[in-house]
Amino acid sequence: MPIARILFTLPLPEPFDYTVPEGMVLEPGSYVAAPVGPYDRLGMVVEVLPDQIGMNRKLKAVSAVYDVPPMSAPMREFLSWTAKYTVSHPGMVLGMALRAREALLPSPVELRYRLAGPPAGRLTPARAKVLEQAAALGLASSSELAAAAGVSSSVVKGLVALGALEEIEEAVDLPFPAPDPELPGAVLTGEQAVAAVELREGLRSGGFSSFLLDGVTGSGKTEVYFEAIAEVLRADEDAQILVLLPEIALTQAILARFEHRFGAAPAPWHSGLNPKERRRTMREVLHGRARIVIGARSALFLPFRKLKLIIVDEEHDPSFKQEDGVSYHARDLAVMRAKLEEGAVILASATPALETVVNAEAGRYIRLRLAARPGTARLPQIELVDLRTAPPDKGKWLSPILERAMAERLAAGEQSLLFLNRRGYAPLVICKACGERLKSPGTENWLTEHRYSGRLVCHLTGYSIPKPALCPSCGAADSLIGVGPGVERVAEEVRVLLPNARIEIFSSDTAQGGEATRGIVERMAASEIDVLIGTQIVAKGHNFPNLTLVGVVDADSGLKGGDLRAGERTYQLLSQVAGRAGRAERPGRAYVQTYAPDNPAMQALAADDRDGYLAIEREVRSELGLPPFGRLAALILSAPSADLVDSFALQLAQQAPNSEGIELFGPAPAPIAVLRGRHRRRFLVKSSRNVDLSAYMAAWSTRLKVPSQVRLSVDIDPYSFL
Repeated sequence: MPIARILFTLPLPEPFDYTVPEGMVLEPGSYVAAPVGPYDRLGMVVEVLPDQIGMNRKLKAVSAVYDVPPMSAPMREFLSWTAKYTVSHPGMVLGMALRAREALLPSPVELRYRLAGPPAGRLTPARAKVLEQAAALGLASSSELAAAAGVSSSVVKGLVALGALEEIEEAVDLPFPAPDPELPGAVLTGEQAVAAVELREGLRSGGFSSFLLDGVTGSGKTEVYFEAIAEVLRADEDAQILVLLPEIALTQAILARFEHRFGAAPAPWHSGLNPKERRRTMREVLHGRARIVIGARSALFLPFRKLKLIIVDEEHDPSFKQEDGVSYHARDLAVMRAKLEEGAVILASATPALETVVNAEAGRYIRLRLAARPGTARLPQIELVDLRTAPPDKGKWLSPILERAMAERLAAGEQSLLFLNRRGYAPLVICKACGERLKSPGTENWLTEHRYSGRLVCHLTGYSIPKPALCPSCGAADSLIGVGPGVERVAEEVRVLLPNARIEIFSSDTAQGGEATRGIVERMAASEIDVLIGTQIVAKGHNFPNLTLVGVVDADSGLKGGDLRAGERTYQLLSQVAGRAGRAERPGRAYVQTYAPDNPAMQALAADDRDGYLAIEREVRSELGLPPFGRLAALILSAPSADLVDSFALQLAQQAPNSEGIELFGPAPAPIAVLRGRHRRRFLVKSSRNVDLSAYMAAWSTRLKVPSQVRLSVDIDPYSFL
């Protein structure tokens, strides 16, 4: 009897062996159910071995096999590579590919009804109304017919018994409409057309290819990569395309553009979908029927049948880095998946990451440039507002320069956008009587005041309480005050400054879900908002034709801390925010409030000198051997007590393997030293480019048995140092 080696969607280090029952046909990639303990678990066949001749082991049998196409060989190789690279259990990585497990089953069905012939019995007025609606609707459910006719569903059932209506079983999860690559696209500028031709030629050559689409904000990168999508759709009727975006808000905004270009919206995949929507998308991907998928970073793990093109839009965005569970960067994994699929990858950005620029200059990516906006649109002029010489009035956060500019824009019927990457009303709440700073229990995280909801919230843990009337420490009444600005406080200031302006806040608090996000974006695009005040959600991909002024309230906040990419991220984010202005006929202007106008990132921003800034970053990181000229990995420990985590961290440090080209730093308390009641310690490992850092971290992290109360996680190429 053959043996199947099965990998389960569990945190297990290796596959397990099971016998294959007679008559069951399995192959590598087959999805199966098999017993693990008392329950059947979902797994995937890694290998099928011949009859167990000479083996004395008593094995359990595979319970069932799912009637779906097996996982492709490139996808299996991708999951295996990801597990090794990220130092993760392969079963955890497999679980990321099978998040909507109901997709392995056939679509649920529902009964629908249509006209079948004249009724065999008396035609009452109620029945006549139902038949009239059935003729108009064609095919409808019982509830739809009953509601349209204004009768009860029993009348519909009665007409079925009389032979006037027939029942039809219809799948609940319908296929996605097929995209049409032959529909006309936008008229491309000369620069866009050159980039589109290079993309098409590269795709026609077949095999793996990689591109950097490097274009300023508003230069039409989307229209250019639409031409690449059309080329892939034309060339192979089975080819599938994945477009990765960093935010759900962008996913919602771009769906209409896809539908206009290809006559059909792509299949979506992101955390905002309900279970039915996720089930539908994954089933259609699995069977190869979803030709275009657009989604967040997790869409990279969908089990495509024939993935031939991956587009990573806004490739520089830190949202592509997954921090929880399996830590990975979707941009880097997208390049590897395209390589294993023998497909193509396009990285698109107005402010590409230094890692991506270095790869392009080394010839690993073909670089395509879009240096100008189409038509009469021009890049906004950026002016630094030195808060040391032009400070806001006492109790305010907007400088007089920015206040005047906003008033002028409102008088001209134009829109303004204020950017502050802090949610809520105030990022810190203190007691003016005793100085107590309110924190989330079991952490060192400050609570943020949300004035509109009257609550104090920890944005890291989700902890939330109504704002107390008394100080929890000293009991003083009415002594708790908010310190510093959040978007709610800035909105309050703008309402006093511009009492007749229509003002809205755009953050994850006000835009919860696709409908709310879409509503704000549509109102802004229709000029129904005069001043939009938002967090980083406003910086990405939105096109507001009447927006001519951008104000950055606190440009320095991103420069703080020990993050090696702090300056680069600040430049990228502020450049993207400023790029929202002047995207149509009217010129745009951006005012950047800062106490550090001499910072290289600020100087480069004002001079529109991205390449000059990257040259500075390159020199510093090359000198220090930091990415992309060296490699980093983090090892994070947490435990319920400081003594326990310190004791194990010391043991782990003593067990670190000796290896040439490796430097070990730590253990040290993490910047967020206590989180959800657990004390955290960090190691940072630095290596040269030629060291297999994943293998080193795997060998080190398994040298000691981890105590049950201690958690250990590895992050290859960390982006967060908290």
